[in-house]
Amino acid sequence: MSFAVKIVSAEKELTDIYRLRYKVYCLEWGFEKPEDHLSGILTDSYDDKAIHFAARDPAQKIVGGVRLIIDSGEGFPIERYCELDINKDELPRDAIAEISRLVIHRDYRRRAEDKFIYGPDEERRSIGSFTYPTYQYAPINKSYSRRFEDRHKRQPAQRASTSNNERRVRHELIINLYKAIYQESKRRNINYWYAVMTKGIVLLLNKFGLKFEAIGDPVDYHGIRTPYLADIKKIEMGMSEEYPELLEEFIKGI
Repeated sequence: MSFAVKIVSAEKELTDIYRLRYKVYCLEWGFEKPEDHLSGILTDSYDDKAIHFAARDPAQKIVGGVRLIIDSGEGFPIERYCELDINKDELPRDAIAEISRLVIHRDYRRRAEDKFIYGPDEERRSIGSFTYPTYQYAPINKSYSRRFEDRHKRQPAQRASTSNNERRVRHELIINLYKAIYQESKRRNINYWYAVMTKGIVLLLNKFGLKFEAIGDPVDYHGIRTPYLADIKKIEMGMSEEYPELLEEFIKGI
């Protein structure tokens, strides 16, 4: 299946993304409280300072989204909510942006992908304690009550021969969103990405050469997340050696 990703700025398209966020972050996973977003959309103060990307399925329905926050002089969410192990002042402010609010419609998430995008049980909990919400879209499958390691311990090992192309197709929506982020970053001379993500999504991205380095301890930020930094030039070098065809796809059209 092919997904088209474009930058969106029209109010209706942005509202569709915010509504999808609300369903995923509030109703499905309980990272934020529905009563704090009575309008049925989920936004924050950084949306006005971001470039928004929307992924559409063949029926032109918005089924995924992500944003790239541009420095506005007010700092980035990662700097506000995380204690970083780097000297952020050494990074050129006009060459850095933050990737955040990755959201995928549940119809296009394989169950196995949930652990990548939103984290296994350990990462979905709030620090200290966690109770799954009982909203309409809350996960109710009993397997979610088991520890991540136990849940996958008895599963047959994935075929070692799984090709990069097979992985590419399996995670097409996510990769297309990151390709759009990469291309817009190159156009804007952005050389570094901040991101606060689950360890799972980082492992997934690493499989395609999109490597991020942890720069702090996990925090409770829309679920348990870790702050990361990526150097786009290093990503390009790594992809040119390990995933040249994917790099060629990323570069095409810039």
